Parts: sequence; C-alpha cells; structure tokens
Amino acid sequence: MTIDPRVSTLCAEYRIRIVDGRSYPGIRETRAVFTMDKILRLKGEEHFRMVLSTVAETENNSAYLDKFLFWAVSDLVDTFQELVETRTSEWLVVFDGAPVGELQYIARRLKHQRFALVGMLTERVVKHFGPTFDAPVRTEPKVQSTIPLLPGQYDLFEEKRTAA
Repeated sequence: MTIDPRVSTLCAEYRIRIVDGRSYPGIRETRAVFTMDKILRLKGEEHFRMVLSTVAETENNSAYLDKFLFWAVSDLVDTFQELVETRTSEWLVVFDGAPVGELQYIARRLKHQRFALVGMLTERVVKHFGPTFDAPVRTEPKVQSTIPLLPGQYDLFEEKRTAA
C-alpha cells in the first residue's frame, strides 16, 4: 500500500516524527502511519490537520502517539465538529489538561481501546464545556422548570452522593 506523501509532510509540519514499525516510538514519534493515511484519505486534509493539531500542539498528548489515540481524536473531532471550529483554542485547552497518557494506560487492557479513549476524553470535553454547549437555542419558554448544568458542574466520575 502506498502512503499518501501528505502524511509525512503534515507530520513534519507538526513536528511528529514517523519511525519504523519495528521500533518503539519516543516522545513526538509514531509508527501509526497506516492509521494516519487512512484518516487523511477518509476524512480529508482539514480534518487530519485538526487531529494532528490536537495531539501535537497540546502538552499531554505527545508521549505515545498510537493508532488508538489518532482514531479516538479523529472520532472526537467529528463528534464535536461545531465546537472544534468555533472554539478551537478552548478545545486545545481541554486536551492540554487531559491526562491522555494515563487514559491510554487505563485503556490498554480493553479490547476496544479506541472507543474507551473516546468515552474518557468525551467526559473531559463535556465537563469543560457543559452537556448542552451545542444544543439549539430555544425561543419558546420551557414547559418544565429545570436547573441547567453549567460547565464544570457535570461530574460523571466525581460522585458526591452517599447512601443514607
């Protein structure tokens, strides 16, 4: 299979070094060249650039750039496309604060590491932006009175309730 030459060009632009598939990658190195090629071919250059930007321009993501991380970030860029396009700097701040290496370590034993990473990183995104950051704005009054959750109030893993 021929790898699209844009993969190595774009990786060099984001200071990611592609290493041989038999070597163990170091910081800012990857051997997931086929994965990156597939993402580029399926999703296009703009999408691929955002994936590379998310993993390369944030502090906690460049330690282990494997296929599961690239696919997970690609899935998240698709899922939160509006957010990525309108609040890019905040998007990168979320990834700066996420302990991606630790999350990869947790997911390593799971059969579906990609989807586990998507879930764990989605929790971080929703916690930062709030669960309704992309909901359409309502013009009619609400029928039921509810208290909206604001960013930072959506605690999935920080359970504070106790049994009586």
